[in-house]
Amino acid sequence: MPATEIEWSQTEKEIAQAAFVKAREREVNATIETVRQAANAIANADELWRLHDFLSSKRHEIDGKYDYRYPVLLLVFSQLVKEGWLCLDELQGLAPDKITKVSALSRM
Repeated sequence: MPATEIEWSQTEKEIAQAAFVKAREREVNATIETVRQAANAIANADELWRLHDFLSSKRHEIDGKYDYRYPVLLLVFSQLVKEGWLCLDELQGLAPDKITKVSALSRM
């Protein structure tokens, strides 16, 4: 079934939204911790600009990754599982075929 034809029940939408928010919070919080540690270690202007570049890159990466459109959401979830920001267990309640697809794609 093409991604554009996947239907989402109201319950599935709520589960998906909660999982999406949780994964994003985890990644943002990890980034905050990384930045705190890097900021405390800054000793010169070059290190300051490297931190700036890291933040700019990370913002672009996160903004591009967290796409909450239903036609691409299973792909987003599979990437988040693959990267460790989301667990398949957090998607329980979605239709079994959706979880199977996320699981399979996360192993690619």
